[in-house]
Amino acid sequence: MAYTIRKKFTFEAAHQLVDHDGKCARLHGHSWVAWVEVQGTEVYLDGPKRNMLVDFADVKSAVKPLVNGYLDHHHLNDTLGCDMPTSEYVAKWLFDKVANLMPGLAAVEIEETCTSMCRYQP
Repeated sequence: MAYTIRKKFTFEAAHQLVDHDGKCARLHGHSWVAWVEVQGTEVYLDGPKRNMLVDFADVKSAVKPLVNGYLDHHHLNDTLGCDMPTSEYVAKWLFDKVANLMPGLAAVEIEETCTSMCRYQP
């Protein structure tokens, strides 16, 4: 038996895909959604987190400072140090930053628009 929990984070951010051959080469912004997914087979058996795989508050504590400091209302080219901060790049960047903070991290999904998303799962 395995458990999967997902926590949603939203942020507004601008980016520019400098080498893109279409309109995304121009500076523009999105209302982004990030889903952080944690998986495991065992829940806590006692204590204040009994019957939880991981406390949603712990996921928030690990992810929210990254969202606030680097993503929300930022120009991603600047804060992520990349001239092509695609959905794929943002998903891997966030995964790599959270991996050391969140045991069981399984995947990060980034929704760049309401119809376009990327899932990074190593």
